[in-house]
Amino acid sequence: MVMKMNDKERMINGELYIANTKELYEDYLMNRKFLDRFNNTSYLDFSTRRRLVEKHFKHVGKNVCINKPFHCDYGYNISVGDNFYANYDCIFLDVCPITIGDNVFVAPRVNIFTAAHPIDKDVRNDALEYGRPVVIGNDVWICGGVTINPGVTISDNVVIGSGSVVTKDIPSNVVAAGNPCKVIRSITNADKEYWENEKKKYYQDLNK
Repeated sequence: MVMKMNDKERMINGELYIANTKELYEDYLMNRKFLDRFNNTSYLDFSTRRRLVEKHFKHVGKNVCINKPFHCDYGYNISVGDNFYANYDCIFLDVCPITIGDNVFVAPRVNIFTAAHPIDKDVRNDALEYGRPVVIGNDVWICGGVTINPGVTISDNVVIGSGSVVTKDIPSNVVAAGNPCKVIRSITNADKEYWENEKKKYYQDLNK
């Protein structure tokens, strides 16, 4: 026997749902209280912001830093791995799960959207909406002003260039950019050698 889903369950599962039900409205208000507390902290109060996201998000790894201001829809659909960093003014619309791996850097004003609305105006005007999950792998750098659209997967070891609009999946080990975002080139051993040499020079300079 198939169990009937309520609107919250339908939302998380990517089915059509209506957002202004009693349960989802209560979740909305709870999240606004979280955002008020989070965004009203001192800029130097990293520990309080971390405690707040640990209680509110679905999963939070080790060594996580999210700068304020930060905005999200519910919070409980957001999972971030170890060594996650989000800079100022990011917006995560998490009607569906947003799952982020380890060692991910998110620059200022990055938007991650799972929320979507029907193309048909009559269905849309009935207040029906839906979502698609977003997945970001390990070792990813998302540069400033990037928008990631519903349903996108960004694989491991990827750099997304500033201002990109990511509408389709991005494979591993590439630099991608543009609107719509496309693969520009692969990340190669030459990149690794160059940056390892730059790192070596840095530490040599420190010891002079």
